[in-house]
Amino acid sequence: AMKRAFCILLFATLPLSAQEVWPTPDWAVDVPESQGLNIEPLREITEAIRSGSHGDIHSLLVVRNGVLVWEEYFGSGDREEIHTLQSVTKSFTSAAVGIAIARNDITGVETKILDFFPDYPEPENLDDRKMAIRLKDLLTMRSGTDYHEDGPDSPHLQLNATRTGWDTFYLDRPMVRDPGEHFLYDSGGVILLSAILQRRTGLHADQYLDEHLFESLGITNTHWFRNDEMHPHTGGGLSLRSRDVAKFGLLYLRQGRWEGEQLVQKAWVEESFEEQVDLRHMGRPDITGYGYLWWIMRPDPDGEGRTPIYAAMGFMGQYIFVIPEHRMVVVSTGRNMDSKSRDAIRFLYSHILKAVH
Repeated sequence: AMKRAFCILLFATLPLSAQEVWPTPDWAVDVPESQGLNIEPLREITEAIRSGSHGDIHSLLVVRNGVLVWEEYFGSGDREEIHTLQSVTKSFTSAAVGIAIARNDITGVETKILDFFPDYPEPENLDDRKMAIRLKDLLTMRSGTDYHEDGPDSPHLQLNATRTGWDTFYLDRPMVRDPGEHFLYDSGGVILLSAILQRRTGLHADQYLDEHLFESLGITNTHWFRNDEMHPHTGGGLSLRSRDVAKFGLLYLRQGRWEGEQLVQKAWVEESFEEQVDLRHMGRPDITGYGYLWWIMRPDPDGEGRTPIYAAMGFMGQYIFVIPEHRMVVVSTGRNMDSKSRDAIRFLYSHILKAVH
């Protein structure tokens, strides 16, 4: 008994980095140095953000070893603010689909999307290509429809302006190529995923995530943009506190595990982080590919980085960076309408990764 008591005592006094810490009610907080990070680059970038040289950034959080080591809010941002996530929402939607597949609510990524809508009268523009669209094609932005987000008359802005019928709006789109062939950024297919979940489970994605994910993560303060049919905008409609966004990053860093539970299947996290689409031709020096509604980024080019970084990215500068190599999660939110919306990617490489000892 003496030996056992000693073991328990020893574990209790181990440094935070040696235990597996879970922020279910809230984060363990520590100084960067005790988690192997040099404070100087973090201070430097924080001062630069405060000075306004990175535009309108609202938060910057750095987690290492499950411990929150850096948390700064700027301008109107604060710890309790629930902040728009824009397209970071898509990665949460991906998690909902993965959970649904693991629970056998959905059969799998090869399922044809029209199988989910058997009672829907024949969609417009129906052809063999439309009948071939799979769930996987929506998860990898390769549906083959004409849905795009460029310009004031884009299908995306049309959908955002309507208050009903988001599912039929998408299902009726003309086809312009074979599905599974060509990457075209497409929120409409991601919004359709909520209708698919609702068809199979009776719950829209927001309710499904509350029940099967957020409750276990201790996330209670959420807001969704929905249409008049209570269909949540799973392409960009979620708002959360930055601390709760970081929990989702940690969940994926730990391959879907949370305390003693496998909330998202490990295989789903791995598939989501796999390069389903090669995007090296896109001309973005930071992006190499796309998984299941997650971006794949190159390792830090100047540092020691050898393995990819995984990112959820949203309009105006919303980011989650998952960096398995350094057991890190970085979250940044903002409201930048110009090229500064990518500044978090720049200072991830120039400062945050440089802080790793």
